Amino acid sequence: MRHPPRSVLLAVAGTVTLLASVTVPAVTAQGATPACTVEYSVTSQWDTGFQGSVKITNIKAALSSWNLTFDFANGQKVTQGWNAKWSQSGTTVTAANETWNGSLGTGASVSAGFLGSRSGSNSVPTTFKLNGTTCNVDTDPPPTDPPPTTGKAPALHVSGNKLVDADGKTRRLLGVNRSGGEFMCVQGYGIWDGPADDAAVAAIADWKANAVRIPLNEECWLGLANIKPEYAGANYINAVKDLVARVEAHGMTPIVELHWSYGQYTGNSAGCSDVHATCQKPMPDMQYTPSFWSSVAGTFKDDPAVAFDLFNEPYPDRATSTTTQAWQCWKDGGTCPGISYEVAGMQDLVDSIRSAGAKNVILAGGLAYSNDLSQWLTYKPTDPTGNLAAAYHVYNFNTCASESCWNSTLAPVAAQVPLVAGEIGENTCSHGFVDQVMKWFDDRNLSYLGWTWNTWDCSSGPSLISSYDGTPTAYGVGLRDHLRAVNP
Repeated sequence: MRHPPRSVLLAVAGTVTLLASVTVPAVTAQGATPACTVEYSVTSQWDTGFQGSVKITNIKAALSSWNLTFDFANGQKVTQGWNAKWSQSGTTVTAANETWNGSLGTGASVSAGFLGSRSGSNSVPTTFKLNGTTCNVDTDPPPTDPPPTTGKAPALHVSGNKLVDADGKTRRLLGVNRSGGEFMCVQGYGIWDGPADDAAVAAIADWKANAVRIPLNEECWLGLANIKPEYAGANYINAVKDLVARVEAHGMTPIVELHWSYGQYTGNSAGCSDVHATCQKPMPDMQYTPSFWSSVAGTFKDDPAVAFDLFNEPYPDRATSTTTQAWQCWKDGGTCPGISYEVAGMQDLVDSIRSAGAKNVILAGGLAYSNDLSQWLTYKPTDPTGNLAAAYHVYNFNTCASESCWNSTLAPVAAQVPLVAGEIGENTCSHGFVDQVMKWFDDRNLSYLGWTWNTWDCSSGPSLISSYDGTPTAYGVGLRDHLRAVNP
């Protein structure tokens, strides 16, 4: 999806009245030795929201991971957060450690912040629990709860024009996109947009989804200098690995995908003029994208349940003079007309993945933001493993958004290789169009994933949910009910 760059600052854009900072210090009974202390602060607030933070200090035995919970009393909601994995169920807020700040030694402290919404009073929480132990009082920790019972995603490979598991059973990829990993890190606000903990992933599985597409940012993965260190390199990679593991644990196929990449493009339909990976570029860049995919492939090469989606939405056709030039650029890269940086073609990326020793299934989207597959078979990259599938995106406003186009351009591709509609959606805040798409794909036993499992206003892009507990929007209810019908 060609979504605009989003920032957590959008939540507080406009008129904001800054009020006095409110801090609740850690207070304990005289003479008591608490297991932990928590300082809760409201640093600013305005008519409909506020910014808060917590400082956690561990007093007793060292912790290798931490999980803080507290309850709001006035209907406040956490909307974004940083330095922790924030989530909320009802009134209960949870802040769990990131992969890079889970170690909390005796006497050590860690701080995390968040943005919240409110309507009226904003009283501070009164009780805080760290890993189940009440802080600011003298108490003993309760026993650790057992981990949730989960399944395991199957290994995948291509057989003819189908994706199949290790037993040869056809696996249709039916699910959702989980946007955030492509833009939060490069904007400097975190790694995920909203919670990515087990409860958040379980909510996706509750829709009977069996696949989750995870958009990524190459600069964040590679840890380039323009990315904040806490959201870059190993920290980013570990966060992606954690999310992939959670998706798999719930029996769903993770599709890791390169969404935003390096390279300056200011030509026709440019998403931005920035050289950095802050928007959708017409093609991957040779400077960093092969290295990105080599690293991703090395990370997941021993996990055949993970699929690789090479590049979100190529559009070299907007830069070149002819369609032939565009398809040649798409496959072979190099110096492409109308694109100032050296392009990495789809063949370059397939080669990078296979050279790293990964045999995972690879998806490759076509021209026109992955909406045009008319010459995909002619320019299909060579894959020595035979594990290559076609990716397609369709929205109600696209050129190829009718059964006649699908019959003429998609059906021939689907007859030879697996076809996955990696993004389907509509900007009408309803689901009449995606209902048509799903029927056409269902009739041919093909795969599709809805855009997107994020709580954005549907007027700014197709958002499936209004809450990360899985509450659907008027648009999302169509996909949810359909997935539950076809995957009972």
